[in-house]
Amino acid sequence: MTSTISTASAHADDADLTSLGYQPSLHRKLGRYASFAAGFSFVSILTTIFQLFGFGYSFAGPAFFWTWPVVLVGQLLVALNFAELAARYPISGAVYQWSRRVGGETVGWFAGWFMSIAQVITAAAAAIALQVVLPQLWDGFQLVGGDPALNTVTGASNAVILGAVLLVATTAINAVGVKLMSHINSIGVTCELVGVAAVILALVSVAQRGPDVVQDTQLVSGSDLGPVGAFLVSGLMAAYVMVGFDSAGELSEETKNPRRTTPRTIISALLISGLGGGLMIVGALMAAPSLDDGNLASQGLPYVLTAVLGTFWGKVLLVDVAIAIFVCTLAIQTAGSRLVFSMARDRQLPAARALSAVSPRSGTPLWPSVIVGLLAIAVLAINIGNAALFTTLCSVCIVMLYLAYLLVTVPLLINRLRGDWDRAGKTMPEGLFSLGRWGLPVNILAVLYGALMVVNLAWPRPEVYDPTGENGLLLFSAPLMVGAVLLLGIWVRKRKTADLTPAD
Repeated sequence: MTSTISTASAHADDADLTSLGYQPSLHRKLGRYASFAAGFSFVSILTTIFQLFGFGYSFAGPAFFWTWPVVLVGQLLVALNFAELAARYPISGAVYQWSRRVGGETVGWFAGWFMSIAQVITAAAAAIALQVVLPQLWDGFQLVGGDPALNTVTGASNAVILGAVLLVATTAINAVGVKLMSHINSIGVTCELVGVAAVILALVSVAQRGPDVVQDTQLVSGSDLGPVGAFLVSGLMAAYVMVGFDSAGELSEETKNPRRTTPRTIISALLISGLGGGLMIVGALMAAPSLDDGNLASQGLPYVLTAVLGTFWGKVLLVDVAIAIFVCTLAIQTAGSRLVFSMARDRQLPAARALSAVSPRSGTPLWPSVIVGLLAIAVLAINIGNAALFTTLCSVCIVMLYLAYLLVTVPLLINRLRGDWDRAGKTMPEGLFSLGRWGLPVNILAVLYGALMVVNLAWPRPEVYDPTGENGLLLFSAPLMVGAVLLLGIWVRKRKTADLTPAD
């Protein structure tokens, strides 16, 4: 009986996709937890907070915690709009498809273009994080002799090797099929959730001060940036972390009952990440041996965990962080490959026929996975001898990701103001996720938040883009990089008609 129901449900999902203009070709294997895992592992708070805690603390001290709920609320506004779109358009390509259907072909193409570039760079940034973890577990992982620190020549070179090996592994997993990918991802996310809970409990159990530590504004008051400037810069830490929750939408065509499942998992991935991350930050501030000896700013969360957990349990946690990095990279690459596949299927990219081909056996678009993996490895190579440039590139990619989000929320707002969204919604099945009368105010706030965040991320601050003060041009790397990607996109889009081969 269960098999009969599942088969009928799968046929209904495929018929739904056909009604949206696409023939089913991907294998529909993902349930609710696997869909949630796709979004949660992209955010990967155990990886990103582990990396970026010191960055946020160094500018605003304990009070930087308050930037976390501000960004969480802002991203929740965006996620609510995305959830409504996912209910109406359960199609691979998520941001590209949503933007295209509410903003038109050109707007959708550039949303997909910015998002695909951002995902390639983000995959490289996630993979390079292994260098922060593995050499601490065993010095044999330092294959290039010398200092393992990321900002050294030997550390940067070794990071490229470890990251490339990881990307080869994730590419191979994606090539086998979505079922294997989802099993590995779900196991990894379960380990990460257990690790997050263990970290929070461990930190709270050895707390040296109360939760009111987050009210300490002494470092903010003494900052050269001033109180407002210090908060704005420290808020970039949360902005870097809380992205990618929409990746559950990238797997809509491989998810069972996606109109109902995907909206819930987009929101739950963000909320659980936000709650767990906030508790980790507070716990670290409560348990830190000292708030003013400089170690929190220079070493961040690893310093606290080593101090309070000791060597053995610290290494156990590092293993969990390594797992989180692995599934984070896997999720980013999977999301990126589905985006490339979706654009190619619409004949929006060169070599569309190859990029939109799906293996009948695995139900996987093989070439998009390979292309995303190879491009991410190429981006990794920038880190050799140019760690500062790689860090800048990662910051710029987050700007492009937020721009892609705006290319969804802005045209959606225009649709709402015209009344087109409400009229189209009357033809949708009942019971789907909908913001109802709250749609317009939530959409307006999401656009305002997104625009302000893009300005904050791209602002030419030496503290972010040129911390050594050696290259003033890096200050303007965000607008310059965005401009270059935009011009390249215009060139690619103009040539695509001549370069494309038939997709059918």
